[in-house]
Amino acid sequence: MGGVEQGAEGSARRAGRLPSADEVWTALAAVPDPEIPVVSITDMGMVRDVTVEGGRVSVTFTPTFSGCPALHVIRASIGEAVRALGVADVDVQSTLTPPWTTDWIESGARERLRQYGIAPPAPTGDSPLITLDPEPTRCPRCGSLNVRMTASFGPTLCKRLYVCGACKEPFEGFKSV
Repeated sequence: MGGVEQGAEGSARRAGRLPSADEVWTALAAVPDPEIPVVSITDMGMVRDVTVEGGRVSVTFTPTFSGCPALHVIRASIGEAVRALGVADVDVQSTLTPPWTTDWIESGARERLRQYGIAPPAPTGDSPLITLDPEPTRCPRCGSLNVRMTASFGPTLCKRLYVCGACKEPFEGFKSV
């Protein structure tokens, strides 16, 4: 949450005003996903709306899964980032409509996931249907498609566990939702 947030905080406080919505978005871009620290909550497309109105900053976010165990951590981190901008009245709301989709993950975040050793999800497109034959998963280490899923659920609800047949390395992969 380093320098970007502090810079926005200082400028808003010196001016004796509330931060702009853009300054809030910048601060939120520094809030890491609590389960995947190489990407932020904005990289993941979780932040849906920011409003600055009448002395209050309101932030609406959509968790990656409705039962996300990190929901309270995300909510607290958003509040902390906005309060660091000098805002006393912060309203943080979660919404499940529309449901989060892996299509909201920014392209740069997909690459950081791959470099971190997590296979990024394939695009789901506009289809409301879940496909039974999903896009093949590539090993994030060697790029091989010779992978085998070893568990439908990984350390978090949004990931599966795989092993690569080429480099023999185990890895996590995002579910496409």
